[in-house]
Amino acid sequence: MAEIAIGKVTHYFGHLNVAAIRIDSGSLAVGDTLHFKGHTTDVTTRVESMQVNHVDIRGARVGDAVGLRAPAHVREHDLVFKVTP
Repeated sequence: MAEIAIGKVTHYFGHLNVAAIRIDSGSLAVGDTLHFKGHTTDVTTRVESMQVNHVDIRGARVGDAVGLRAPAHVREHDLVFKVTP
């Protein structure tokens, strides 16, 4: 499987298990698989839902900042990759 870098984690809300990510390239949609990779992070998850300003959205593109659930602790500045078949 190939991975395409799409952005970075800008914040992690531990009490909610939510990662805020900034999309720097490409796009992101509900159902996509993401890989969070950092110095001590290596987490893969499927996007079940995402929000912008507490409103559910189905997709995001370059320049968007979205929040989504993370199954484990991710850290600011971790890279976010979209996994493609």
